[in-house]
Amino acid sequence: MPKSPPTQEEVARHKQANVMLSRVAGSLYWMSRYLERAENLARLVDVNLQIILDFGQVSDETMKEHWLPILRSTGDEDLFFQLYEVADSESVMEFVTFRQENPNSLLTCIGNARENARQVRDQISSEMWEVLNDAYHFIKNSDPENIWDGGASAFYDQIKYYSHLFQGITVSTFSRNEGFEFIQFGKYLERADKTTRLMDMKYHILLPKVTDVGGAVDAAQWQAVLRSASAVEPYRRFYVADILFAKVIEFLIFEDTFPRSLMFCLQQMDDFAHLIAGTPAGEYRSEGEHRFGKFLNNLNFTTTKDIIGRGLHEFLAEVQREIGALGEHLYTTFMYHPPVDMQAEIRFHQQQEQQQQ
Repeated sequence: MPKSPPTQEEVARHKQANVMLSRVAGSLYWMSRYLERAENLARLVDVNLQIILDFGQVSDETMKEHWLPILRSTGDEDLFFQLYEVADSESVMEFVTFRQENPNSLLTCIGNARENARQVRDQISSEMWEVLNDAYHFIKNSDPENIWDGGASAFYDQIKYYSHLFQGITVSTFSRNEGFEFIQFGKYLERADKTTRLMDMKYHILLPKVTDVGGAVDAAQWQAVLRSASAVEPYRRFYVADILFAKVIEFLIFEDTFPRSLMFCLQQMDDFAHLIAGTPAGEYRSEGEHRFGKFLNNLNFTTTKDIIGRGLHEFLAEVQREIGALGEHLYTTFMYHPPVDMQAEIRFHQQQEQQQQ
């Protein structure tokens, strides 16, 4: 007896189930990305504060040169100057920390992470929700004046602490299912992107003279970059000698045992993308997967000397494009569903059934 075509209600339930799964995946993915973005932004601000403290008195022009790269790294420079006249420590820190008009401020990112978690509270553990809720109320109730008066470093350390706590709780309490894969992919995508922006920020900080490259100022700035990535001690274990820009680049890009290095994050992205797509390791079925696999393979044959010869900024820009392309591919494939024309779906299924009879 031929199977009857699905009713409109059956098609609607099937589509609704797919949309719900996509929405859950999307919420978990963005929850993870927004919290990782907040942590990395806290790192960017903290390292800049440390650089300025290391050099004591600096001119207004030098101060501007140290804060503008943060705005450029997040793509919010134009918006900033719509709200402020001068890019100094207080104005930039307020903008990237508390301004709700800024889509990448700490308050906005943690608020968005919490909202995405709220939408899938039945999918995450109560401990995960509590950490995000505590982080949101911590920043919401913080007094900016107290932070500017000397507690900035402790404040940004607390943001990083919430992120670390959330990651540990997630690993300890979240089932190893598709949801976990979306959480991890989002985390490593955001971390890889921000690692490139961290190095690029140092590239854009202007030194007084070309002769200072490789000097004390340059070395201190690269040490601050390592510190912002919690990489000073791991770096020292690999390179006992002084901090040299070529070695820092090599460590932050290629050291695949360090969890914040670019190579480590890209490999994790590739692994979780395979799990999400159901593609065996080493195989790349879709165009988006194949593009990223080719890029990753080429990176395995790239050296630090190649990067310096080509230009660090140009290399990092390419990495950002490839990271964005894979993220867009997985989002459109697994997390986004356009509005459904139910009548068209019914007609399609009816036609399929007729052809099988």
